[in-house]
Amino acid sequence: MNTFSESFRVAGSLILSLDPTLWSVVIRSLAVSGTATVIACTIGILAGAWLGVSRFRGRGVVVTLLNTALAVPAVVVGLVVYLLLSRSGPLGFLGWLFSFQAMVVAQTLLVLPIAMALTRQVIEDADRQHGEQLASLGAGGALKGLLLAWDERYALLTVVLAAFGRAIAEVGAVMIVGGNIEGFTRVMTTAIALETSKGDLPMALGLGMVLLGVVLLLNALVALIRRWRERADASEPSRASAAGGMA
Repeated sequence: MNTFSESFRVAGSLILSLDPTLWSVVIRSLAVSGTATVIACTIGILAGAWLGVSRFRGRGVVVTLLNTALAVPAVVVGLVVYLLLSRSGPLGFLGWLFSFQAMVVAQTLLVLPIAMALTRQVIEDADRQHGEQLASLGAGGALKGLLLAWDERYALLTVVLAAFGRAIAEVGAVMIVGGNIEGFTRVMTTAIALETSKGDLPMALGLGMVLLGVVLLLNALVALIRRWRERADASEPSRASAAGGMA
């Protein structure tokens, strides 16, 4: 019991004292996952919006494959990226294996299906409600997708946060392609696994507490965005009524 409480006390001290080893790992984790999320969501939201409003032969197969990609284990993604970036792989000339770039590539491929699939569902649902109206006004497929994406911007913000949460909590892929090298490719999840195996419980607990704090913050942001969306939806009828009264 003393060891348990002492580990938490030291972990809290490491966080509050801004321990350079701990916070360098935290900053690196945020940088890797943030970069991967920006890339994945930029591609995924645009592609998902297009898929949400498009109707073509074989679309059902594409959606099925996309949903299947959501269940691909992180270690499989890491293995594929490792083979691509290894010296004998097709992208070996880049020299990215066991680097920041390799981890970004792995996490981008991991969260891209999430961003694309969730966006596709959001835009497809919105298209059922407003698609015919937009089409009657002359909006084509691409323009309709962009207009619906803007109308569903609050929902798409939650997609971005979900993608970031998945990226920052991932361990398998970055462990494989990053190598968990101290000072270079060690991130929170891989550091927690390593420090626990070494018996350095205060450092592992400190990193775990920060990681939980990040996840808690993400959930709080999602809740706030949902409230903003509900308020925005509730205010639209009021504005319409006010405009009708002035007319």
